[in-house]
Amino acid sequence: MERISVSSSNIASIGYDPDSLTLEIEFNNGSIYQYFDVSQRIYEDLINSDSVGGFLASNIKGSYRFSKV
Repeated sequence: MERISVSSSNIASIGYDPDSLTLEIEFNNGSIYQYFDVSQRIYEDLINSDSVGGFLASNIKGSYRFSKV
């Protein structure tokens, strides 16, 4: 999945596959997680948020199934 770099103290890049509704997060420590059944609206809100890490913590973690890649 292609990811875009983001400005965050904890997140290096973010990718999204609209066909499978999969959000992919690469953290600065090199770990990569995929979150499933994430709407495109949530993805757009994430990449456009003032705090990518804050949005991830508040709106995605704990709300969506995920897997470490």
